[in-house]
Order: sequence, then C-alpha cells, then structure tokens
Amino acid sequence: MEAQGTLKVSRMPSGEPEVFHSIQGEGLTAGTPSAFLRLATCNLACTWCDTRYTWDWERHDFRREVVSQPTEEIEERILGLGSRHLVITGGEPLLQQTELAPLVASLARQGVYCEVETNGTVAPLPEMAAAVSQWNVSPKTRSSGNVESRRESPAALRAFRDLDNAIFKFVVVEPEDIDDVSRLVDRYDIAPDRVLLMPEGVTATAVLDRGAWVAEECARRGFRFTTRLHILLWGDGRGR
Repeated sequence: MEAQGTLKVSRMPSGEPEVFHSIQGEGLTAGTPSAFLRLATCNLACTWCDTRYTWDWERHDFRREVVSQPTEEIEERILGLGSRHLVITGGEPLLQQTELAPLVASLARQGVYCEVETNGTVAPLPEMAAAVSQWNVSPKTRSSGNVESRRESPAALRAFRDLDNAIFKFVVVEPEDIDDVSRLVDRYDIAPDRVLLMPEGVTATAVLDRGAWVAEECARRGFRFTTRLHILLWGDGRGR
C-alpha cells in the first residue's frame, strides 16, 4: 500500500475485527460470494438500524465494540479470505474515507471489486471515487427518524447521481416511504432503473411480508426490487 493509516472497525463477538466472508445479501450483486469489512461510527441514527453497535454509544460500549486497525492489517485479512469481491459497510464508511481510500485503491490494483455502502450524506473524495467499483447509496426516508436536514445532503446526492457506478437503494418500512423515494428521484433526476427498493426487517417473516407489497410497488413505478438474502437464510447476526 502507498499509505498507511488506521480505521475504526466494528468488532465481532469474539473481539476480532468484523472482516468476514459470506454472500452479498442485497442489491445488484445479491448472491455473490464476498468479503465484508464493517466500519464503525455513523452520522445518522436510524430508528430501525440493525447495526446499532457501530454507532449507538448510549446502548453499546465503544471500547468493546470498536477496534482501531492498521489498514495494512485489514488488507491482509481481506486478501486472506480469498475473495475478489469486497463489500465495505458500516456504520458510515465515508466518515473515514481519507484513511479508507488508499486501502480501496490498493485492493483495486490487485483485482478486487469493491462495493461501498453509504447513506449518501457525504460526497466521495476524488481518490475514493476513482477506486470504488460500485456505490450502493442508501438515502433515508422519514421513517428512519432522522430530520430532513440531517438525512439529505443535496451536494452529496448530486455527486453520486453523476457517478455511472452508483445505484440508489432505499429501505422501505411503510408505503409513505415510497412517496419519499419518488420525490427524491424527481428532485435529483435519478433514472428509475438505478433505484432499488428493499423491505426493512430483521426476521424472514418481516422481510417476506413487507417485501410482497414493496415488490408490487416496484412493478408499478418502474423501480427495481431487492430482498435481504442473509436475513432469509440466517436471520439477524454479525458475520452474515
């Protein structure tokens, strides 16, 4: 790697950094065997968040849940999993993009396809945008509990809209969320075929029940549909 730094990484229950191998459960590449890197800290506080241990320090102990890890050690862990497909998630990864960009660039030079999950409130730095293979941008709707001024950054959303490798994945809890999605799509001139709707849920029953009407709305409005394969297969748990 050209530069070294440290990243705040979520911990597994064992205390090890949350770097693991599974399948991508969501979005355009669902079903793809992938390495995962889960980073800690977030600038939003979604009411339905299923990874609160990455940011909610009222309910979770930062010292127990987070480890500062040198980027070269993270790279070794990722490459050691033997996958050439990486999903970087969080938390909000772009809060650490200055330190993250050299790692992603190094992995990309070694043939690793890097997806980054982001809430769309932080615009990517040029060096980050150049290295990432796919952006999974997930702006939040009113049901997330975040006020509009916090959850919506016009400059960041326009920056992602202008990237050819960015898709927009919305978590849907209630029908009103889809109206919010439609307004955002119109406001930022996002093509419907770049939009995916995903039912919220941390149990198979919740995902399937909500997914039935979300899929119907996708068919009606011209959006794409994605489920949550990891929840359907294994339920809610770390390292999945």
